[in-house]
Amino acid sequence: MFSPISGIIAPIVTPFLPDEKVDLRGLKKNIRAYAKTSLSGYFMLGTNGESRCLSEVEKLKIIEAVLQEKSPEQVLIVGTGYESTFLTISFTCEVAKLGINYASVIPPSYYKKNLTDEALLSYYHEIADVSPIPVMIYNAPGYIGTTISTNLLTALSEHPNIAGLKDSSPGQIFQYLVSCKENFAILSGTVNTLLPALLLGASGGVVSLANIFPDLCIELLEIQRKGELTKALPLHKRLVQLNKAISGSFGVAGVKYAMDVIGYVGGLPRRPLLPLKEYEMERIKKAMYELQT
Repeated sequence: MFSPISGIIAPIVTPFLPDEKVDLRGLKKNIRAYAKTSLSGYFMLGTNGESRCLSEVEKLKIIEAVLQEKSPEQVLIVGTGYESTFLTISFTCEVAKLGINYASVIPPSYYKKNLTDEALLSYYHEIADVSPIPVMIYNAPGYIGTTISTNLLTALSEHPNIAGLKDSSPGQIFQYLVSCKENFAILSGTVNTLLPALLLGASGGVVSLANIFPDLCIELLEIQRKGELTKALPLHKRLVQLNKAISGSFGVAGVKYAMDVIGYVGGLPRRPLLPLKEYEMERIKKAMYELQT
């Protein structure tokens, strides 16, 4: 059996050097700083990590770098999904040898017209049947156009080696919370739904804002757990406004720039993603200043 996933998890970025090679030194610097916080762990090689823009060799080096710097109690969730069941199983088994805790598997998307609930059920079951580590489902319809249905999630939650779901959909999480078996971890994939999801039984969140303001995200979780809603609501509002100004408006490039402003190593996104323009940087700095004071 696996331990339940809970708390605030940072979906970490992949810093790049000016020549677009992975900045492992910068990544390690970030993790050393995060290791001093109460973050429960890291979600690696996801959307913020620009996983689709990385080679497999780069992915393995990134995992090894984070393993070297994280605190012992922090968990690692690593994106291992590919378009085929065969490749997903192969990469999942390979990274499991490194000592990570969970494999996050996003649904395939290229042949989405044929990716019925039956096909996706088979996909996840075949992976979970042989994976040496527990599998997390990653629902990100805004990026891949494929949505995990509530009926599919109900069936998947019964598998003994599928531990939970990270949900980055606009509003599905509230249906998911009542559709899965007990002890199946539902994690909010955005700070926008974090507080209401926690109130309805979510076990935590994988939120991009934790790359920039980990302590504020953790504070919201702790206040909610104490039942102090009069304190939680204004903090939730601040975090939603910050998220809108950074990730909501500018995506990965915005998150990385805001990290640079705070003192972490964000850097530029890897092409074809474009860096922010000067006026966009100013918008982020202005929002960060106003919403932190």
